[in-house]
Parts: sequence; structure tokens; C-alpha cells
Amino acid sequence: MKLGFIGCGNMAGAIIEGIIKSRVIAPEYINVYDINTCAAESIKEKYPIKIMNSERETVFESDVVILAVKPNVITDVLDKINTALEESDTLIISIAAGKTISYIRNNLSHDNRIIRVMPNINATVGEAMCAYTANDKANDADRQLCELIFSAVGKVLYIEEKQFPIFGVIGGCGPAFSYMFIDSLARAAVKNGMDKDTALMTAAQTVLGSAKMVLEKMRDEHPWELIDKVCSPGGTTIEGVASLQNDGFEAAVNNAVNKALEKDAKL
Repeated sequence: MKLGFIGCGNMAGAIIEGIIKSRVIAPEYINVYDINTCAAESIKEKYPIKIMNSERETVFESDVVILAVKPNVITDVLDKINTALEESDTLIISIAAGKTISYIRNNLSHDNRIIRVMPNINATVGEAMCAYTANDKANDADRQLCELIFSAVGKVLYIEEKQFPIFGVIGGCGPAFSYMFIDSLARAAVKNGMDKDTALMTAAQTVLGSAKMVLEKMRDEHPWELIDKVCSPGGTTIEGVASLQNDGFEAAVNNAVNKALEKDAKL
């Protein structure tokens, strides 16, 4: 199978690297095109991928094409590859933010197999949370292939497209919220005498381990049950938890999610 990428920015680069390192697809079967030739060349310096000369050539030379372009240019890209898609049975996978399956379909003259994927920035370290949905033309094999490709950069789950806005906030904005929490923990530690590097390492690893605990225990224990296990009666942890609650920690997170959702609806 040959996999093509139209667009070779940071996200595409992370996916390509993950695919190759995971041995999902050999680099010689990966075709890449980007209007910025330097982007594709930088990957070719590390892996023997094939650089294409145009969007149309990428479609003709690939069994699956990942549209990894900015939302503001995807219409132009679809127009360029439209006739090529009419002549092929290429599976289209789009990671263009905010562009629905119906939007992509309405810009094509052929009823192609289409999958929409939303990865997040943590793909660059192989720990993304990716969601995908598919049109009726996409079959089980297409879905399995999509999961195989994106599992190379993290975890993958199928959701209905109507859930994409809230997933975009939790999965897409969530990393920024998490970075803020980690930085706040570290700064508080610095304020109390710890050097910044040690504080950041401690905070980041603690959040990483806590996330792993939730993922591994979620079938048996709710996060609040895990909180209770850490909180000794009259201890330091319950004092801190109570302080966070009194200061509106949960309300602040809820408000941030709602504000991001409101903004998404206006875009």
C-alpha cells in the first residue's frame, strides 16, 4: 500500500515519523507533496520517502491520501485533485481542522471514501489523542487502516461527527490547559525554593503518571476514588484539594471548556 501526504507541516511530519518508526509503512511507500519544498526535503533527509511534484501526482501514486493542509487552503486542494479522484479509488483522510466530511464531499464530483481525523499536538511525542469519523462509503478495512496509521502517534477512537466540537476542545485545547497546570505547579514549587528545572520535571512526570493511572484504572475506579486514595485524613493533600475547590478550580475548567466551545461555534 502506498500512502500519500498533501501538506507536510509539523503534524504531517509527526505522523510520517510515527508511521515509519512503528513500521506501519516502509518509507519508500510514502509519497509527500508540499508547496513548500523545504518541508518535504527535511523529512527526506532522514527517511527515503518519495517527493511528489503536485497534488494530482500524489493522488495517482497513492492508495490512501492524507490531506494535511490548513483549513483555509483545503478547498483549493480539493479542486486540484478532484478529477484525479474521479479516476482512482483513493481513500481520502483529512486532518484539516473544522472541515466536515460533508464539506469535503460537496467540493468533489465523485462519491469518495472519506475519513475525517482530529489528532492533537502531542502527536509530536507519540502521545496524541486522535478521534476519527467516516462516511458511509468508507468500509471496515478503511477504518482499521485509519486506526493503524494514527495509532503510530498515540491513541485513536471512533466518534460521531457531531461530537467533534467537544472533542476538539478536550483533545485540542486540553494540552494547553494541561501545560498551564504543569507550569503553575512548577512555579509554585519555585516560589517555595525549588529550582525551575527540577520543579518542571517533578510536575510534568507527576501529571504523566497521574494520567496513566486514570487510563489504567478508569474501568474500575473513578478519578475521585483515586483522589480519595491520596488524601489522608487531616493530611496535606486534602488541604490542597479543598483549597482548589474553594478557589473554583473545577468551575474554572468547566468555564474554559464552555468558552472554547462557544468560540468554535462562531468559527
